[in-house]
Amino acid sequence: MENSRPSSKRFLDIVADLRTIIKEEGAVIGDKLPSERVLADRLQVGRSTIREALRSLELLGLIETRRGEGTFLADYKKHQLVEILSTFIMQNPQSLKSVDDTRRIHEKAAIECISNDPERRTLPVWGSFLVKLRGTEPIIREELLQEIVVVSGNRLSLKIWFLLKQYSRVPYHETMAEDEKEVATNLLKEMMNGNSHLAVMRYKDWLDIVIGERRGEHEC
Repeated sequence: MENSRPSSKRFLDIVADLRTIIKEEGAVIGDKLPSERVLADRLQVGRSTIREALRSLELLGLIETRRGEGTFLADYKKHQLVEILSTFIMQNPQSLKSVDDTRRIHEKAAIECISNDPERRTLPVWGSFLVKLRGTEPIIREELLQEIVVVSGNRLSLKIWFLLKQYSRVPYHETMAEDEKEVATNLLKEMMNGNSHLAVMRYKDWLDIVIGERRGEHEC
């Protein structure tokens, strides 16, 4: 059975393999790339894994997807910021700590932005999340944080955050445990009440739980 999500290392390997294929194919800007099925067969991984890797390359500005036509090599040099991020992340995977630190900066800034904005912090979406957190329905960690970054209204920050999240060592794709739900509930309540400092503290508490889980896995 195909793994629903590759590990961070495997994901980076796949992205690197895709870039190698593009180079080996001699593709130039505007050329169409092999289909997901062909790439999956060639790399011996599931199509969902290929799809996520391609999405990451698209966010980096290296490729573009045209609906009904396929995936094409893009002129990434038009996007200088993306080129810088691409070079840093793709060619220096050992710098993951810096990736994590930068991701946190964007997350904390988004929490503070919403906490300090009466309109954003009272949106109905937060009440919906509180209901979900009190229920039994699984909640993926990144669902809440992505919504926070989206609502903060900074589209550039969102694009950078999404890119950094793809390479983060924090397992955002996992579901929240019960103790996490309680901390996330408190984070939302403080944010909705406009207590930015306390909201950021609850965010740090939540991250401590997730990082502690990751360390525990490595010690096993």
